[in-house]
Amino acid sequence: MAAGSLSDSYGGYRARLIEELRTQGINDMSVLAAVGETPRHLFVPEAVRHRAYENSALPIGNQQTISQPYVQALYLQTLQLTGTEKVLEIGTGSGYQTALLARLAAQVVSVERITELARSARKALDSIDLASVLVVVADGTMGWKPLAPYDAILVAAAGPEVPEALVRQLALGGKMVIPIESPSGHQELVRVTRTENGTEEEMLGAVKFVPLIGKQGFGMQSAE
Repeated sequence: MAAGSLSDSYGGYRARLIEELRTQGINDMSVLAAVGETPRHLFVPEAVRHRAYENSALPIGNQQTISQPYVQALYLQTLQLTGTEKVLEIGTGSGYQTALLARLAAQVVSVERITELARSARKALDSIDLASVLVVVADGTMGWKPLAPYDAILVAAAGPEVPEALVRQLALGGKMVIPIESPSGHQELVRVTRTENGTEEEMLGAVKFVPLIGKQGFGMQSAE
């Protein structure tokens, strides 16, 4: 495990977080290694940097959050990435999960609707030499058609249903992980697999995410 390989003073905190994730059922060694190699403290605001390695969600501004590390690790473990995939991420946010994906896949395209967040995420990604990740400002519910199809799609916000535009951009046999919110407000993490006959869906448990805003989400708001 490479938790202590970075030249900063947070290696011990990363190692502790990895052990906590193990106890919660995260057993994919590649995912755990990615957590150990990625400086989460560089992806959170200065005001909460001292809490960067807590296993909890943290505010990042613009009414958005960086998700709980366990939930992010569960996402990644669920996608079962092998290192060869082209992945589409919807909701760049802080850029931390983007960085984890970059260590687990061959190519990552990340879509963020809020310009300010996209800029700060790009800066953080560049600071750890992940310039190869493409970050674009757009309506994430519509995906990013120029580079489709994708072997995996990760959606970091909860929508009322699976966006059809994202299904169309998923390669045959590809997997999408997305939280779906019912009319009652309950959110369930769903894994969608594209098959020759359409899609198959698996329910993975209750989660809590910010709303997925866009044409195929909860209404359309312009990027800020």
